[in-house]
Order: sequence, then C-alpha cells, then structure tokens
Amino acid sequence: MSAARLSLRGVHSGYGAVAVLRDVAIDVEPGEIVAILGANGAGKSTLLKTVVGLLRPSAGTIALGDERLGGLAPEAITRRGVVLVPEGRQLFDTMTVRENLLLGGYTQPRSAREESLARVYELFPVLRERLGQRASSLSGGQRQMVALGRALMARPTLLLLDEPSLGLAPLVIKETFETLATLRDAGVTILVVEQNAAMTLALADRAYVLQRGRVTIEGAAGELAADARVREAYLGLSEGTHSDDAR
Repeated sequence: MSAARLSLRGVHSGYGAVAVLRDVAIDVEPGEIVAILGANGAGKSTLLKTVVGLLRPSAGTIALGDERLGGLAPEAITRRGVVLVPEGRQLFDTMTVRENLLLGGYTQPRSAREESLARVYELFPVLRERLGQRASSLSGGQRQMVALGRALMARPTLLLLDEPSLGLAPLVIKETFETLATLRDAGVTILVVEQNAAMTLALADRAYVLQRGRVTIEGAAGELAADARVREAYLGLSEGTHSDDAR
C-alpha cells in the first residue's frame, strides 16, 4: 500500500453536544512528519481520534488521497493504513509482549504476521528477549516499544502518535524520536501530537498550532521554532532569548 496525502477541510468534531474542533484544515504529505502543538484541551487528541474514526466529524471532510475517511469504522480506516498509537500506550497488561504485538496485526493475513513481527524485532531487539513477559512487567521505554511495535504490525502508511514521550526518561525520549526518524526514512508518514515542542519541531517537517480547537499557526517546523508566539508559549523562550540560553 503506497502512502497517500491526508487532508482535512473544515472539520468540526467533539463529544456529543460538546464541540472541540472548529473548522480545522490540515494536510500531511507522503513521507512527512507533521507535528500538532497546543496547550492541554486545545483539541489535539480529538483531532487524532477523529482521523482514525474513534470520533465522527460533525462537519467537514477527511480524505486519504481520493478516498473520504469520515464516517468509516475504525477497523476500515486501519485497513487503509492509518494507525494510531494512543496516549499512555494502552497496552493489555495481563497479556504477553507477543500477544500485544499480534493484536496489532489482526487486520493482516496470518501469513504476514510473522514477517511483521520480524520487522518489529529488528527495530526493537529487546522485545524479542521479552516475548513471554507480561506487559505489566515492562519499563516505560519498553512499553513504548510495544505500543509502537503493535501499531507497526498493521503495516501503516500513516502513523498517528499521541504524546509518545509522555512519562518517559530523557534518554528514552531521544531514542523514541530517533525511531520516528527511522520510520520516516523507511517511508512511513507520521502525524504526531507532542508536548515536547522543541524536540518535535527539530524532528518534524511542518507543524500546526491548535488553540481552542482551531488552527492558529502553521508552516515549516523551522519557521514555527523561530516564531515569537511559539517560542514564548511552547518553547519557554521570550523574544531576544536564544535556545542555547534556556537550560
């Protein structure tokens, strides 16, 4: 399955009568890493859930290439190569590492699952050593590996990540971001929601800022990193302060 452009136009979404996203328009081109920044409650997670079908948009269009995703069931969207790594990893703690990984490949033919497992082990060799361990016994970094591996079992062309650095040690965060760069180099398109704005903008190609459910700033990641509004609100830097001075 080849990568296709993700396009949102005029998307409104929320929870019942509670509107969260308002007239959102974003694009994710094949081969890009695109970041979504914003304060808590800005609608970032709602955006990802709406793309993968966990929430249905009340207005607007979501398209992957020429095909509209709005209204499709989550499983149907997964089969089209759009896969979410949710906030907090959401593993099944009483199941083993192997069982958690295999769940991610449920949309794939049985013959393809072992091949997908081999690719996950190549990316995360430590998981091969822990296949029989329960997920509850893993460290935070290992749990993140399982969550990413589970998503990769579905062979995504578009990978969505919700706060992948949440609760991780600095070294593990660095390794996670290096993995995302490796996946991009392998042809996986990535849309990531992340509070660590500095590292995310250093990794991403382009970025959007959500405020109260609306896109307020967008552009190349380097441009946003230099934008005074972004620097003050998300990088902890004020005008005239250089990143090297913020330690």
